[in-house]
Amino acid sequence: MIYLIAVIGSFIAGVINTLAGNGSAITLTILTEVLGLPPNVANGTNRIGITAQSGVASWIFHKNKMLDLRRDRLLIILTLIGAVAGVWVATEVSNEQFKTVFSYLMVLMLFVILIKPKRWLRETDENYELSLWLTVPAFLGIGFYGGFIQMGMGIFFLAIMVLGARYSLMSANAVKSLVVAFYTLFVIAIFEYKGLIDWEIGALMAVGQTAGGWLTAHYGSKYKQANVWAHRLLVVIVVAAIIKLFNLHEMVF
Repeated sequence: MIYLIAVIGSFIAGVINTLAGNGSAITLTILTEVLGLPPNVANGTNRIGITAQSGVASWIFHKNKMLDLRRDRLLIILTLIGAVAGVWVATEVSNEQFKTVFSYLMVLMLFVILIKPKRWLRETDENYELSLWLTVPAFLGIGFYGGFIQMGMGIFFLAIMVLGARYSLMSANAVKSLVVAFYTLFVIAIFEYKGLIDWEIGALMAVGQTAGGWLTAHYGSKYKQANVWAHRLLVVIVVAAIIKLFNLHEMVF
Protein backbone atom coordinates (compact mmCIF):
# COMPACT_ATOMS: atom_id res chain seq x y z
CA MET A 1 0.00 0.00 0.00
CA ILE A 2 2.85 2.39 0.80
CA TYR A 3 4.49 1.71 -2.58
CA LEU A 4 1.13 2.17 -4.34
CA ILE A 5 0.71 5.57 -2.64
CA ALA A 6 4.24 6.47 -3.77
CA VAL A 7 3.58 5.59 -7.42
CA ILE A 8 0.17 7.30 -7.60
CA GLY A 9 1.47 10.39 -5.80
CA SER A 10 4.50 10.60 -8.07
CA PHE A 11 2.27 10.24 -11.16
CA ILE A 12 0.20 13.24 -10.02
CA ALA A 13 3.43 15.14 -9.32
CA GLY A 14 4.65 14.35 -12.84
CA VAL A 15 1.48 15.81 -14.34
CA ILE A 16 1.70 18.93 -12.15
CA ASN A 17 5.42 19.47 -12.82
CA THR A 18 4.99 19.21 -16.59
CA LEU A 19 1.99 21.52 -16.84
CA ALA A 20 2.70 24.00 -14.03
CA GLY A 21 5.19 23.28 -11.22
CA ASN A 22 5.60 22.52 -7.49
CA GLY A 23 4.86 18.79 -7.85
CA SER A 24 7.85 18.23 -5.58
CA ALA A 25 5.64 19.33 -2.69
CA ILE A 26 3.90 15.97 -3.18
CA THR A 27 6.94 13.79 -3.77
CA LEU A 28 9.02 15.29 -0.95
CA THR A 29 6.11 14.76 1.46
CA ILE A 30 5.82 11.11 0.38
CA LEU A 31 9.57 10.57 0.66
CA THR A 32 9.80 12.05 4.17
CA GLU A 33 6.42 11.39 5.79
CA VAL A 34 5.41 8.07 4.13
CA LEU A 35 8.72 6.42 3.25
CA GLY A 36 10.66 7.90 6.17
CA LEU A 37 13.72 9.35 4.43
CA PRO A 38 15.72 12.14 6.10
CA PRO A 39 15.08 15.54 4.43
CA ASN A 40 18.49 15.80 2.74
CA VAL A 41 18.27 12.22 1.38
CA ALA A 42 14.68 12.89 0.22
CA ASN A 43 15.94 16.03 -1.56
CA GLY A 44 18.53 13.97 -3.46
CA THR A 45 16.27 10.95 -4.12
CA ASN A 46 13.52 13.20 -5.46
CA ARG A 47 15.78 14.28 -8.34
CA ILE A 48 15.74 10.82 -9.96
CA GLY A 49 12.04 10.98 -10.80
CA ILE A 50 12.34 14.63 -11.81
CA THR A 51 15.11 13.79 -14.29
CA ALA A 52 13.17 10.90 -15.84
CA GLN A 53 9.91 12.85 -16.02
CA SER A 54 11.55 15.98 -17.46
CA GLY A 55 13.60 14.02 -19.98
CA VAL A 56 10.57 12.19 -21.36
CA ALA A 57 8.42 15.34 -21.39
CA SER A 58 11.08 17.40 -23.20
CA TRP A 59 11.49 14.65 -25.83
CA ILE A 60 7.73 14.66 -26.50
CA PHE A 61 7.69 18.47 -26.69
CA HIS A 62 10.64 18.32 -29.11
CA LYS A 63 8.87 15.77 -31.33
CA ASN A 64 5.85 18.07 -31.47
CA LYS A 65 8.07 21.03 -32.46
CA MET A 66 7.63 23.05 -29.30
CA LEU A 67 11.37 23.42 -28.60
CA ASP A 68 13.96 25.55 -30.40
CA LEU A 69 17.36 24.53 -29.03
CA ARG A 70 19.22 27.31 -30.85
CA ARG A 71 16.99 29.98 -29.32
CA ASP A 72 16.97 28.41 -25.84
CA ARG A 73 20.59 27.31 -25.39
CA LEU A 74 21.75 30.39 -23.43
CA LEU A 75 18.87 29.97 -20.97
CA ILE A 76 19.79 26.30 -20.52
CA ILE A 77 23.49 27.03 -19.92
CA LEU A 78 22.83 29.81 -17.40
CA THR A 79 20.28 27.75 -15.48
CA LEU A 80 22.66 24.78 -15.43
CA ILE A 81 25.50 26.86 -13.95
CA GLY A 82 23.20 28.25 -11.26
CA ALA A 83 21.84 24.77 -10.45
CA VAL A 84 25.29 23.26 -9.91
CA ALA A 85 26.08 26.02 -7.41
CA GLY A 86 22.69 25.61 -5.74
CA VAL A 87 22.92 21.86 -5.24
CA TRP A 88 26.38 22.14 -3.74
CA VAL A 89 25.01 24.57 -1.16
CA ALA A 90 22.04 22.23 -0.59
CA THR A 91 24.36 19.44 0.50
CA GLU A 92 25.91 21.73 3.12
CA VAL A 93 22.97 23.80 4.40
CA SER A 94 19.50 22.78 5.56
CA ASN A 95 16.85 23.93 3.09
CA GLU A 96 14.52 24.52 6.07
CA GLN A 97 16.15 27.95 6.27
CA PHE A 98 14.47 28.93 3.00
CA LYS A 99 10.90 27.96 3.97
CA THR A 100 9.86 31.38 5.26
CA VAL A 101 11.20 33.13 2.18
CA PHE A 102 9.47 30.57 -0.06
CA SER A 103 6.14 31.12 1.72
CA TYR A 104 6.07 34.84 0.98
CA LEU A 105 7.34 34.31 -2.56
CA MET A 106 4.26 32.13 -3.17
CA VAL A 107 1.98 34.95 -1.99
CA LEU A 108 3.73 37.36 -4.35
CA MET A 109 3.46 34.82 -7.17
CA LEU A 110 -0.31 34.51 -6.68
CA PHE A 111 -0.72 38.25 -7.27
CA VAL A 112 1.54 38.04 -10.34
CA ILE A 113 -0.58 35.22 -11.79
CA LEU A 114 -3.96 36.85 -11.10
CA ILE A 115 -3.16 40.41 -12.19
CA LYS A 116 -3.72 40.76 -15.95
CA PRO A 117 -4.13 37.01 -16.56
CA LYS A 118 -4.20 37.54 -20.35
CA ARG A 119 -0.42 37.98 -20.20
CA TRP A 120 -0.20 34.27 -19.35
CA LEU A 121 -2.28 33.27 -22.37
CA ARG A 122 -0.21 34.99 -25.09
CA GLU A 123 1.48 33.13 -27.93
CA THR A 124 5.29 33.07 -28.10
CA ASP A 125 6.79 36.29 -29.50
CA GLU A 126 9.51 34.91 -31.80
CA ASN A 127 11.04 38.35 -32.40
CA TYR A 128 11.41 39.43 -28.76
CA GLU A 129 14.79 39.10 -27.03
CA LEU A 130 15.16 39.61 -23.29
CA SER A 131 18.06 41.91 -22.37
CA LEU A 132 21.25 40.14 -21.30
CA TRP A 133 21.30 42.36 -18.19
CA LEU A 134 18.08 40.60 -17.14
CA THR A 135 18.69 37.18 -18.72
CA VAL A 136 21.97 36.40 -16.95
CA PRO A 137 20.99 37.14 -13.31
CA ALA A 138 17.42 35.82 -13.76
CA PHE A 139 18.39 32.39 -15.08
CA LEU A 140 21.47 32.00 -12.89
CA GLY A 141 19.20 32.78 -9.93
CA ILE A 142 16.40 30.42 -10.92
CA GLY A 143 18.98 27.70 -11.60
CA PHE A 144 20.51 28.20 -8.14
CA TYR A 145 17.08 27.95 -6.53
CA GLY A 146 16.22 24.81 -8.50
CA GLY A 147 19.50 23.18 -7.57
CA PHE A 148 19.00 24.10 -3.95
CA ILE A 149 15.47 22.91 -3.25
CA GLN A 150 13.57 22.36 -6.57
CA MET A 151 10.12 22.82 -4.95
CA GLY A 152 8.42 25.76 -6.65
CA MET A 153 11.21 26.20 -9.20
CA GLY A 154 8.85 25.47 -12.10
CA ILE A 155 6.45 28.22 -11.06
CA PHE A 156 9.18 30.87 -10.86
CA PHE A 157 10.72 29.67 -14.12
CA LEU A 158 7.38 29.97 -15.93
CA ALA A 159 6.91 33.50 -14.59
CA ILE A 160 10.28 34.58 -16.00
CA MET A 161 9.67 32.87 -19.34
CA VAL A 162 6.10 34.08 -19.88
CA LEU A 163 6.21 37.57 -18.38
CA GLY A 164 9.86 38.36 -19.09
CA ALA A 165 10.88 36.47 -22.23
CA ARG A 166 7.34 36.49 -23.73
CA TYR A 167 6.96 32.76 -24.33
CA SER A 168 3.57 31.07 -24.41
CA LEU A 169 2.84 29.09 -21.26
CA MET A 170 3.16 25.70 -23.00
CA SER A 171 6.35 26.71 -24.85
CA ALA A 172 7.76 27.85 -21.50
CA ASN A 173 6.81 24.45 -20.04
CA ALA A 174 8.69 22.76 -22.89
CA VAL A 175 11.87 24.76 -22.18
CA LYS A 176 11.42 24.19 -18.45
CA SER A 177 11.29 20.40 -18.94
CA LEU A 178 14.49 20.42 -21.00
CA VAL A 179 16.33 22.72 -18.58
CA VAL A 180 15.31 20.64 -15.56
CA ALA A 181 16.29 17.38 -17.31
CA PHE A 182 19.77 18.78 -18.03
CA TYR A 183 20.60 20.29 -14.67
CA THR A 184 19.18 17.50 -12.52
CA LEU A 185 21.73 15.12 -14.09
CA PHE A 186 24.45 17.24 -12.50
CA VAL A 187 22.42 17.58 -9.33
CA ILE A 188 22.11 13.78 -9.03
CA ALA A 189 25.86 13.37 -9.53
CA ILE A 190 26.60 15.77 -6.65
CA PHE A 191 24.00 14.23 -4.31
CA GLU A 192 25.34 10.73 -5.14
CA TYR A 193 28.89 11.89 -4.41
CA LYS A 194 27.63 13.03 -1.00
CA GLY A 195 25.81 9.70 -0.44
CA LEU A 196 22.39 11.37 -0.28
CA ILE A 197 20.34 9.24 -2.73
CA ASP A 198 18.23 6.11 -2.13
CA TRP A 199 18.22 4.60 -5.63
CA GLU A 200 15.61 1.91 -4.96
CA ILE A 201 13.00 4.37 -3.72
CA GLY A 202 14.02 6.93 -6.34
CA ALA A 203 13.46 4.42 -9.16
CA LEU A 204 10.01 3.58 -7.77
CA MET A 205 9.02 7.26 -7.72
CA ALA A 206 10.45 7.74 -11.21
CA VAL A 207 7.96 5.22 -12.65
CA GLY A 208 4.98 7.35 -11.66
CA GLN A 209 6.59 10.68 -12.50
CA THR A 210 7.71 9.53 -15.95
CA ALA A 211 4.21 8.29 -16.79
CA GLY A 212 2.72 11.60 -15.64
CA GLY A 213 5.26 13.63 -17.60
CA TRP A 214 4.78 11.64 -20.81
CA LEU A 215 0.99 11.79 -20.68
CA THR A 216 0.87 15.53 -20.00
CA ALA A 217 3.46 16.48 -22.62
CA HIS A 218 1.79 14.27 -25.24
CA TYR A 219 -1.66 15.80 -24.88
CA GLY A 220 -0.59 19.27 -23.73
CA SER A 221 1.49 19.91 -26.84
CA LYS A 222 -1.47 19.14 -29.12
CA TYR A 223 -4.44 20.53 -27.20
CA LYS A 224 -5.37 24.07 -28.30
CA GLN A 225 -6.61 25.13 -24.87
CA ALA A 226 -3.51 23.82 -23.06
CA ASN A 227 -2.33 27.35 -22.14
CA VAL A 228 -5.67 28.09 -20.49
CA TRP A 229 -5.67 24.88 -18.45
CA ALA A 230 -2.00 25.31 -17.53
CA HIS A 231 -2.79 28.78 -16.17
CA ARG A 232 -5.75 27.46 -14.18
CA LEU A 233 -3.65 24.66 -12.70
CA LEU A 234 -0.93 27.19 -11.86
CA VAL A 235 -3.42 29.26 -9.85
CA VAL A 236 -4.67 26.14 -8.01
CA ILE A 237 -1.13 24.97 -7.20
CA VAL A 238 -0.02 28.35 -5.85
CA VAL A 239 -3.18 28.74 -3.73
CA ALA A 240 -2.73 25.21 -2.35
CA ALA A 241 0.92 25.95 -1.54
CA ILE A 242 -0.03 29.13 0.34
CA ILE A 243 -2.71 27.30 2.36
CA LYS A 244 -0.20 24.58 3.30
CA LEU A 245 2.75 26.87 4.01
CA PHE A 246 0.76 29.22 6.26
CA ASN A 247 -1.32 26.38 7.83
CA LEU A 248 -4.55 28.14 6.80
CA HIS A 249 -6.38 24.79 6.70
CA GLU A 250 -5.90 24.48 10.47
CA MET A 251 -7.69 27.80 10.99
CA VAL A 252 -10.71 26.55 9.04
CA PHE A 253 -10.93 23.07 10.52
